[in-house]
Amino acid sequence: MTGGPQVELPSYLRLHASGELEWRLEQAQAILSHCTLCPRNCRVNRLEGQTGYCRAGSEPVVASWNAHHWEEPPISGSGGSGTIFFTHCTARCLFCQNYPISQLGVGQKISVARLSQIMLELQARGCHNINLVTPTHFVPQILAALPAAIDGGLRLPLVYNTSGYDTVETIRLLSDVVDVYLPDAKYADDDVGERLSGFRHYVENNRSALCEMYRQVGEDLVLSADGLALRGLIIRHLVLPAGLAGTNAVLTWIRDALSPRVHVSLMAQYFPAHHALNDPVLCRKITPEEYIEALECFDALQIERGWRQEYCEESD
Repeated sequence: MTGGPQVELPSYLRLHASGELEWRLEQAQAILSHCTLCPRNCRVNRLEGQTGYCRAGSEPVVASWNAHHWEEPPISGSGGSGTIFFTHCTARCLFCQNYPISQLGVGQKISVARLSQIMLELQARGCHNINLVTPTHFVPQILAALPAAIDGGLRLPLVYNTSGYDTVETIRLLSDVVDVYLPDAKYADDDVGERLSGFRHYVENNRSALCEMYRQVGEDLVLSADGLALRGLIIRHLVLPAGLAGTNAVLTWIRDALSPRVHVSLMAQYFPAHHALNDPVLCRKITPEEYIEALECFDALQIERGWRQEYCEESD
């Protein structure tokens, strides 16, 4: 992890001042009439009440917002990350721990103006950033909320916390809007991605999106003087039972296609939830040996930066 040159203010302030943010908003809102925000390309007219795979409409739907203290250290810091959990999802993960939000639609429809206020409320609470959780299907609404939030004094970095099932076109709309990308690299095999999460062609789309994120922010995680993330990329990978996530292949691609210096968060926190409880493979936590194998891959590939979770046997 490196500090590098510090960025004092988020780049979205410059975009707003130049009028570029308004143009990005216009481009994003136009997509809602034939939605192609994610790789599913449902092409439904969300402005007229049509919904596609994710079931999202024209207004943002939010399940919760709060200070979150259990993200990676540069994201949570001491004051917490200002998480906004968006309802609905572009996936149907069998093991989703937040399935009431992502798949059952738990949450409340709010106005764009209210979304702006939530951002400012999280800033007032002392959160270090605005952490947009599962945001892909609400990118236009997020962009629409930013001008009022900026005019109200928003100065926190924006964190884009995504499954990584994104299109390059959508990620390009977020260039210099998002400060910290926090995507997953879930799978190395498309068939596994479709069976476990309902993703179509996950690997190609995920890797294209990660390449665009990397192009925008590079390999260095820019930190404040007190160690908080200001700009950069952190890729998350969740180790699954029986090697289903393809950990070695995922980490190898990150090293070779991006850089061994990209920050990788290797997660051991899998536990069976939702439909995974009835799956013959997913119905158990990963074993200590499975996580050790993942750690050995991390070391053998000489990935230089990142975080490892401590395996907790007490929850077995």
